[in-house]
Amino acid sequence: MALEQVPVVENVPVRAVWQRLADNTQAVLIDVRTRAEWSYVGLPDLTPIGKTVLTVEWLGFPDNKLNAGFVDQLSAVLSKTGAGKDSELYFICRSGARSLSAAQAMLNAGYSRCFNVAEGFEGPLDAARHRGGHSGWKAEGLPWVQG
Repeated sequence: MALEQVPVVENVPVRAVWQRLADNTQAVLIDVRTRAEWSYVGLPDLTPIGKTVLTVEWLGFPDNKLNAGFVDQLSAVLSKTGAGKDSELYFICRSGARSLSAAQAMLNAGYSRCFNVAEGFEGPLDAARHRGGHSGWKAEGLPWVQG
């Protein structure tokens, strides 16, 4: 009896994500952080490539509870944008953990091309326990705006 292979979400470096978003009109960036993070930390700015980042919380703020309606909410948003189950979907969060879970949830829901933005918007903690200067979207100098 053969074991069934479970689809795995690929981690993609932030610069490669930017290039894929620029090159593929159907590629979508989904920020799964909280409203507070979007407002106070900032959002990727896709206007230089004629796109808008989609925002759907994976975990709620301030309770940090899983958004039980995430798959349905994001599916509805994607449908409105014309993105389908075969569109390239790139998921981003602070450091890449929540976005990996969100991408896996959408992969399990039948979206076949889900990717995780490696190191996220701010990257991991540096030696001084700060984010945003070592790696990730902001540290790579990719466009972003304050919320």
